[in-house]
Amino acid sequence: QVQLVESGGGSVQAGDSLRLSCAASGRTLSRYDMGWFRQVPGEEREFVATINWSGGRTYYADSVKGRFTISKDNAKNSVYLQMNSLKSEDTAVYYCAAKVGYVGTYYRPESYNYWGQGTQVTVSS
Repeated sequence: QVQLVESGGGSVQAGDSLRLSCAASGRTLSRYDMGWFRQVPGEEREFVATINWSGGRTYYADSVKGRFTISKDNAKNSVYLQMNSLKSEDTAVYYCAAKVGYVGTYYRPESYNYWGQGTQVTVSS
């Protein structure tokens, strides 16, 4: 089992930055691909970014490419999402997730085995 706890969310103005953190316990993240997803009430959970188990490959949703950066620190068993130039449309609950490497599709929520509880990000224009 992997337990994931997100932190770093909050309320900011458009153009500001936030850094989300996801701390894992239970197992080392070195064998897991990690993803960040977000969800707005009434809508489906949306892929934001992913990083593979080694940290060597990353993929981003087109809507955040160039503004968000995902990173992974296996020594700290943590994953981060640096969010710059935030927009009002980035407002959502952000979730950290883990999946076994080489299994499933990185942008599909159903491919992930473990999820955090989420952290709210609110961006005011």
